[in-house]
Amino acid sequence: MARIQFGTSGWRGVFCEDFTFANVRIVTQAIADYLREAGQGEKGVVVGYDSRFMGEFFARETVRVLAGSGIKSYLCNRDTPTPVIAFELMRRKAGGGINFTASHNPFDFNGLKFSPDWGGPALPETTRDIEDRANAMVGEVCFHEMPMDRAFEAGLVKNIDPRKPYFERLRELIDFEAIGRSGIKVAVNPLYGTGRGYLDALLREAGVDVVTINDHRDPYFGGHPPEPARSHIADFIDLVRGDDAITLGLATDGDADRYGIVDHDGTFIEPNYILALLFDYLLRTKGQRGDVARSVATSQLVDAVARHHGMKVHETPVGFKFIGEFIRDDEILIGGEESAGLTLRGHVPDKDGILACLLVAEMVAVEGKPLTELLADLYRRVGEVYSHRDNLRLGPDIEGNLAQKLASPPSNLAGKTIEKVITIDGFKWVFGDDSWVLFRKSGTEPVVRVYSEAKSADDLARLSKAAAEFVQG
Repeated sequence: MARIQFGTSGWRGVFCEDFTFANVRIVTQAIADYLREAGQGEKGVVVGYDSRFMGEFFARETVRVLAGSGIKSYLCNRDTPTPVIAFELMRRKAGGGINFTASHNPFDFNGLKFSPDWGGPALPETTRDIEDRANAMVGEVCFHEMPMDRAFEAGLVKNIDPRKPYFERLRELIDFEAIGRSGIKVAVNPLYGTGRGYLDALLREAGVDVVTINDHRDPYFGGHPPEPARSHIADFIDLVRGDDAITLGLATDGDADRYGIVDHDGTFIEPNYILALLFDYLLRTKGQRGDVARSVATSQLVDAVARHHGMKVHETPVGFKFIGEFIRDDEILIGGEESAGLTLRGHVPDKDGILACLLVAEMVAVEGKPLTELLADLYRRVGEVYSHRDNLRLGPDIEGNLAQKLASPPSNLAGKTIEKVITIDGFKWVFGDDSWVLFRKSGTEPVVRVYSEAKSADDLARLSKAAAEFVQG
């Protein structure tokens, strides 16, 4: 049996292979033991699931194991977005949250994400502890279970609807009056996931004309991974492009913690640019002040915005848990990643695709311009950047020597002198003109992810080509 291992967003696996009821019981028992030893067990656990096959059944199994350890569960009454679960556990001051989701992974995956009492994704020291406990139990019957009816009778499970208090919080963060006054028409695509009835409901309540697509539960996600990336939302892009009245397209992934944004003409706006636009909007238009946190793989366009406004940038390893720490400690105004994660000061220290979409709608409504124009305006003020990412498959010889090769970089690449090497997550080479390239090895397959950024399209093409040749040469 494969070792149970937590990645950047929890433990994930393929149905019936490693993601099984037996392993779910083991991981839940490990979490229960961790919570009790940490003195958090008496506070209870918020339990939720996304729209994947069997999600509610895995959630109920977790409730039974928690009850067997004397820990109360607050069980969500339907498939629920990850940020809503995070908000609910913080609101209830619960000991933690357990969410069954594989986020944007294909339909045959599921996952278990644990969030500690502060609401963000568990940090590495916590997941290592849970991993060690779980793997020590594999092959043993060492979990405790209580039948569901007995758990209800004992007061160890309570069904909850976390939607209303979450909506109330969003009404405090978003200017829905401005959105409603603007007369914009918005297309919404929850990608068959947990975001159904969230974005569309809030926008319609504000008086916005909303058209929806893919807004029913489908465990197969329409045959595509539930990821709001350009390659998976062609039907949505066509919908927006084909209706001249639509101002904006807003999409969320399977558990609604990531977002995808389509401009009025069908242009997909990359998350790198959305983060920079929103940071600038909060500072310039809303008059807010504060720093920004971004991952090492995220565009430095946001750095240019920070310099323009006299703010600081905090660079983190990949994984939103590291950005979440800055939100938890109230050290930043906004945090985000190139993989479409984003949150704000005073909100959950986890990704929230619903919040991100609504803030984009507010920005477009208040500024009165489409996103492509807003991005052009931003470029005029802070300068242009062009970003690219490659996934390079490695042969055995290349894979075995790659780490050593990257640790001894050449003096220059594509005619550029390497001025700084950053190793907080992979190997990032920064050049004198602020262009850069990042190499990150996948932990699960023989692939290296190569991120590149430059000030022109031609320069980016040269840099990306040279980086690929360095890896494969």
